[in-house]
Amino acid sequence: MSCARADALSARSTLGRSRRGMDARGRASVRARAGARSRANALVTTSEYKVAVLGAAGGIGQSLSLLLKMNPLISDLRLYDLANTPGVAADLSHTNTGCKVTGFMGADQLEDALKGCDLVVIPAGVPRKPGMTRDDLFAINAGIVRDLCQACTKACPNALINIISNPVNSTVPIATEVFKKAGCYDARKIFGVTTLDIVRSNTFVAEAKGLDINDVDVPVIGGHAGITILPLLSQTYPKCEFTSDEIEKLTVRIQNAGTEVVEAKAGAGSATLSMAYAAARMAEACLRGLSGEPDVYECTYVASNVTELPFFATKVRLGPNGAEEVLPIGDISAYEADWLAKLKVELTGSIEKGMAFVNN
Repeated sequence: MSCARADALSARSTLGRSRRGMDARGRASVRARAGARSRANALVTTSEYKVAVLGAAGGIGQSLSLLLKMNPLISDLRLYDLANTPGVAADLSHTNTGCKVTGFMGADQLEDALKGCDLVVIPAGVPRKPGMTRDDLFAINAGIVRDLCQACTKACPNALINIISNPVNSTVPIATEVFKKAGCYDARKIFGVTTLDIVRSNTFVAEAKGLDINDVDVPVIGGHAGITILPLLSQTYPKCEFTSDEIEKLTVRIQNAGTEVVEAKAGAGSATLSMAYAAARMAEACLRGLSGEPDVYECTYVASNVTELPFFATKVRLGPNGAEEVLPIGDISAYEADWLAKLKVELTGSIEKGMAFVNN
């Protein structure tokens, strides 16, 4: 194997944290998951997928594009933004991986950027600043997501769509309504990227309990803003015992982790590096599913009948058609059940707001 090839596979394995399944309720062991990833890596011989990043010149977009350039499953990476993308693409094209990179700039080049794509990742929009909630971003980002999805319906109607632009609780319903109006909606192919909540949960629990971060898996359900984020600490793998105080502190910290970064950056931005990492992990999971690899699971915000809400984040099995199976919540604690009841009220309003934006 060439050094470049080994580097590419190593880069992929560091992102391959998606967990395969569940234990007595379906969760496989970490060792089995690691074995599956190793076998998958060994089988990678050709790059085959076309991926577009919409908002590629931004804080998330540039880091995300670098990580995607290192993924051996991607043969053609298209970078789109309103400005500065040719420079980002030129810079990234000098990295020695086999993926071709092309920059597209301005509204007149958007459909060219999307043509024939298998996966579209959308981090476009304005970031949060101190004092802002994700819903404060709605007025700007809602229109951006609507317009980008309208272009997707024309240029790549069968692509998987990974939406990062906040508020995800509303932008996923916006994307859904756009695809429905265009007559090409497939509920299995639109995803709200909530992976950062899982990445944070795994990190915080590993630190709190002194565990190897590679062994930890905390499912996170609900949505992707404040109290709609519900880490299921009762389902943590490996099984952990938490005091009531630990559960409260971890839950609240995970829910407010985005604000923690915004405040730490003191006006200089929001979570960009961790979000790029999480988005790259979700993108890789989608591509592994498309390639036919079995047992690829991620928590993500999708059209769902797991609850009475039309959209909800739970663990999803990814495959050649996108979300092949949306898994149930499973058994939860009384503490989590209380949070679930509260988050549904908040999440309902966000969903209705997104749908109304397109339909009214």
